[in-house]
Amino acid sequence: MTSVVDVANVEKTFKLYKQRHKSLKDRVLHPGKGNATELTVLQDVSFSVGEGETIGVLGRNGSGKSTLLKCICGVLQPTAGQITVRGDLAGLLELGAGFQPELSGRDNVYLSASMLGLSRRKVDSVFDEIVAFSELEKFIDTPVKFFSSGMYVRLGFAVAVTAAPDVLVVDEVLAVGDERFQAKCMDRIRQFQSDGRTILLVSHNADQVRSLCSRAVVLEKGRLVADASAGEAVKVFREHLLGTQESKATSTGEDSDVVIEWVRGVSGSFTARTNERFEFLTNVRASAPVEGAFVLELYDQAGRLVARTDATKSPISLSAGMQELNVAIEELPLLDGAYQMNIGIVSPDGDTVLAWREQIAVLEVAYVGRGAGQVALRLNVH
Repeated sequence: MTSVVDVANVEKTFKLYKQRHKSLKDRVLHPGKGNATELTVLQDVSFSVGEGETIGVLGRNGSGKSTLLKCICGVLQPTAGQITVRGDLAGLLELGAGFQPELSGRDNVYLSASMLGLSRRKVDSVFDEIVAFSELEKFIDTPVKFFSSGMYVRLGFAVAVTAAPDVLVVDEVLAVGDERFQAKCMDRIRQFQSDGRTILLVSHNADQVRSLCSRAVVLEKGRLVADASAGEAVKVFREHLLGTQESKATSTGEDSDVVIEWVRGVSGSFTARTNERFEFLTNVRASAPVEGAFVLELYDQAGRLVARTDATKSPISLSAGMQELNVAIEELPLLDGAYQMNIGIVSPDGDTVLAWREQIAVLEVAYVGRGAGQVALRLNVH
């Protein structure tokens, strides 16, 4: 496979100034004052992206994801190492990046498109398409300083995808738009994939990475800790999200305050029948009393999320020490198939992961009827 993006031993260091010189006189009188410290954001990062690949970039806040993408797009220059991009590249990095606030949406379309290498004649021919995709017909002649964050994203994404670059780089900005527009963007990204274009996608949404990406890289404190298939990379990302220092295949790590040890089916196996109750036991160890909620996810063999429980509807109270939880899916709606199970314990509001086990079991579901698909729907027709 031809390599389109090569990142080789890239490092990026910033200088942080505690107190800058206030004048030329101050600089001359105190030349060695030493008011700057260095912050290394990327350390020895290397990976390649093949032609037509969609690669996810995962990591916690402050792990260096956005800095890496800015280096790839040429917004920043690496302190060390080399980045090579073959072909045209379009990046959607930050809200309003490249937009001039005093100019109208119309003027910014031409400005942004020219920065992506499009001629004015070409922009003239696709202008209506850009505006239609952004759904900003009523506001296109309004200065963009009055745009909301969602309007910025719509216009920026519309320009980037209409330019049809060889490489599309998308940061987390898509999370700002409403759900309907996000779905529209995902459809366009899938169209890019079918056209054989290369995509780098930064997202905190692990399910989005699973569904869109063939591979993913994981950054932790500026270092590359994983470069693997999307499912494997998500596993590593979740383990590092919990603060572990070493990646383990399925555990959150021995240093966690809450650890999920194992699971087993009440009946002795992980087999179930469609629309029937399924129970299993899980052993949990807590270093102190914890109030939380239990979460369960089921994925099909293609790595697509097919079911997830609502954390706010499954609260649990853990005491210090080892304990066994009985978990019941009251009415399993899935049809025939084998489903990978992830389970976790999160904070009561569902925002913080306390413990997680990825692919801890495979649930075999049997259906005695003749239905096809994944989910059994029950109807009541009068």
